[in-house]
Amino acid sequence: MSTLSPSLPGGTWSLGDLTVTRFGYGAMQLAGPGVMGPPADPGGALAVLREAVALGITHIDTADAYGPHITNRLIREALHPYPGALHIVTKVGATRDANGGWPPAREPDALRRAVHENLETLGLETLDVVNLRLGNAEGPQPGSLAEPFETLAELRRQGLIRHLGVSNATREQIAEARGIAPIVCVQNLYNLAYRQDDELIDTLAAAGIAYVPFFPLGGFSPLQSSALSAVAARLGATPMSVALAWLLQRSPNILLIPGTSSVAHLRENAAGAGLVLVGEDLDELDKIGR
Repeated sequence: MSTLSPSLPGGTWSLGDLTVTRFGYGAMQLAGPGVMGPPADPGGALAVLREAVALGITHIDTADAYGPHITNRLIREALHPYPGALHIVTKVGATRDANGGWPPAREPDALRRAVHENLETLGLETLDVVNLRLGNAEGPQPGSLAEPFETLAELRRQGLIRHLGVSNATREQIAEARGIAPIVCVQNLYNLAYRQDDELIDTLAAAGIAYVPFFPLGGFSPLQSSALSAVAARLGATPMSVALAWLLQRSPNILLIPGTSSVAHLRENAAGAGLVLVGEDLDELDKIGR
């Protein structure tokens, strides 16, 4: 359930027995261009991670495919040994090819290898949360997740994973996963302009399951973007701040993982997400995705 936190907007949420700040940090942008190779400024990347913890963030999202291996190694260098309150959520189910693509890797052996690689690069004996990445770059795709999810459930029973989640998933796949093992989070595309999961978010909230939207400013049409910018200008805020604040207010089970490679931008996002939206501004924003 959600509680109030004095340090970050949105308070906290429980991922099973792990309490995390609803305002988190996504590490994807710490890798090089196209999420491949090292960052141009490794010292700056380490500074962002340390600042996230200094701000009180206790939820960092990553994947060993980012780089590949780059963001996990940066997280380890910056933060290991990890503070007891910090929880790292990672993903498996996709790898990288020489062209920077994201081919699926959901065969049992590939998933076992990915879990062990995450453990090694992060310097952990148990992964707090592992999301099974489904679908492809175009979005969720129908089909059973039984074989890959049962593989992760077995690794959970072995003690290598504490909690499970799914990413880029359909409602049917989420229901199928919950029939195999408990899940603590769903990570899907959702924002002001892309609201296909509205009903799902409410269903998950009632079940105590977190919803973690990615691309908070992705997929806006010019008209939708103009509407968001107009509200932001009235409030003296940035469009990103308004979009993040709207997500936090949308439902108490929504966890934010905005990414940045800039300490200043990280601070700006954390402050901006605390914006309180009311009245006409909230009504105008609600119309964007409807």
